[in-house]
Amino acid sequence: MWVYHVNTGACNGCDIEVINVLTPYYDAERFGIKLVGSPRHADVLLVSGPVTRQVAPALRRLYEAVPSPKLVFAIGSCPTGGGMWFDSYATVGGLDKVLPVNFFIPGCPPRPEAILYGVAVALGLAPKKVAPITMTQSHPEEILQKIEQSG
Repeated sequence: MWVYHVNTGACNGCDIEVINVLTPYYDAERFGIKLVGSPRHADVLLVSGPVTRQVAPALRRLYEAVPSPKLVFAIGSCPTGGGMWFDSYATVGGLDKVLPVNFFIPGCPPRPEAILYGVAVALGLAPKKVAPITMTQSHPEEILQKIEQSG
């Protein structure tokens, strides 16, 4: 798997852990994981950070530049659900509001072992330990509208 790493407004904590996975200590290349410099050469997008409004259009274009079939990994709490910025005016929330996400690797930041485990699950090298759960995040105004409609 050739991966392209994208930071969409992160604090760089997850970025450091992703780079750590690629060092000889963890040796991600033994699984066939290699960092590439262009999305046109990638099979996988590793996305960290909450998706900011400024980055969202460029992120969509970047996703379209990756040839199919492709996988998208949300690395960390921020792309998983928005992190502590989930309701900020500057972000659109989690990555799943902008791109289809195949695998979520939670943590703030996730440990290198968790990132490798998520990739191993994606490759079919390790069994899943939990059942898949689909979660959505609603804006407070949407929640109030639902309450008013039901009551």
